[in-house]
Amino acid sequence: MIVAIDISLYPLDKNFIPPITDFIARLNGHPTLTVTTNSMSTQIEGEYDLVMDIINQEIKETFENHDKSVFTIKILNNPISNLGLALY
Repeated sequence: MIVAIDISLYPLDKNFIPPITDFIARLNGHPTLTVTTNSMSTQIEGEYDLVMDIINQEIKETFENHDKSVFTIKILNNPISNLGLALY
């Protein structure tokens, strides 16, 4: 099953950009994921079990390396891009 995840990281630190760019770079290091980033969030698309394993691993690494961080996550099964539909 293909899923799409919309995830945002909010490091509770004055120097918040480095943890965000590090998290996104780590996601981009997984060639099995489709990763799209915009100014508000990052969208990840891939096979459910694989995506969830990677997200779990990368969130854990972020929590271990940064004292206070908040993630918001939305998960959609059977994303529109997987259906071959065009959005207008």
